[in-house]
Amino acid sequence: MPERVHVREVTDPAEAATLVPAFARLIPQLSSSAPPVDIDALAAIVAGEATHLLVAEGPDGDVLGSLTLVVFRIPTGMRAWIEDVVVDGDARGRGVGDALNRFALDLAAELGCRTVDLTSRPSREAANRLYRRIGFAARETNVYRYAIDPE
Repeated sequence: MPERVHVREVTDPAEAATLVPAFARLIPQLSSSAPPVDIDALAAIVAGEATHLLVAEGPDGDVLGSLTLVVFRIPTGMRAWIEDVVVDGDARGRGVGDALNRFALDLAAELGCRTVDLTSRPSREAANRLYRRIGFAARETNVYRYAIDPE
């Protein structure tokens, strides 16, 4: 890997203000329809009991990518879900996604989760290769979505 990547969990909601510019750059690379993330939204994610915001930083402290790990208890045990994985286009292919996902898996294990799930569009070929390489297995399932506010 050409540059060292440091992954950490953001634990201080006050740090949200410093992360807004990075998320303003990253979120459009993930979704063209997602609204911009503001200070209040980032602070709520960081402060949330179930959400764990992870950021990957380069040697200079620039945010290269992010991932949100959602951890929750259901009757059959603790579960986790990985959401909104995004790596900056200029940092792709340098191990950032791998580092983020492995950190998330370790954190989920520390928190007592039995499984970690995620979804990925088939068109995201590099991401899907990464998930398989890490050890995720495709499941025979249907994913359904109900749009509360269909826009």
